[in-house]
Amino acid sequence: MSVSDLRQSYEKSTLLEDTAAPSPFDQFSLWFDQALAAKVPEPNAMSLATVDATGQPSARIVLIKGYDERGFVFFTNYESRKGQDLLGNARAGLLFFWQPLERQVRIEGRVEKVSAEESDAYYQSRPLGSRIGAWASRQSQPVTRAELEAREQEIRAQYGEQPPRPPHWGGYRLAPTLFEFWQGRPSRLHDRLRYLPDGKGGWAIDRLSP
Repeated sequence: MSVSDLRQSYEKSTLLEDTAAPSPFDQFSLWFDQALAAKVPEPNAMSLATVDATGQPSARIVLIKGYDERGFVFFTNYESRKGQDLLGNARAGLLFFWQPLERQVRIEGRVEKVSAEESDAYYQSRPLGSRIGAWASRQSQPVTRAELEAREQEIRAQYGEQPPRPPHWGGYRLAPTLFEFWQGRPSRLHDRLRYLPDGKGGWAIDRLSP
């Protein structure tokens, strides 16, 4: 079978203006809970897209670790490629794809670091191996496997069971300025509802052509 012959008809659900939540955060919570209930694999996985100083975009999968009306939180090495991109351009895009439900959610907005207290609390909640790994990995820098494993052993010997949070590691929060909820429909006539700030503290909803 040719790649061009791969296609699927989306027929599982609908997304209509009269049933969508007025708040995109409420709509996201509804869909996220439904993804959990449907046992979608890693429903907290999202693509994070950033842009560097030359205008070159890059994307990678990261895990959401919290959200509320302030925004969506993820954690990483501040010196990684994504961290350097965000240092120069504090705008980014998120994309959730819940294939079993035939749904996508796109989110755009500004990104800032979370407080040191938030980063400390999450870091301490991680398994020990992950806490050690945050020290051992000079994320996005060239390394051999032997060097990486040697570095891990050095950190274990240095800090034991209680490594502190590395100063170069912590959280970011994306504060949304746009949401788009996508529900697959037959004949590629998909439902796309966009939420934009209405200038009055709420959100305006419009439908986009599929």
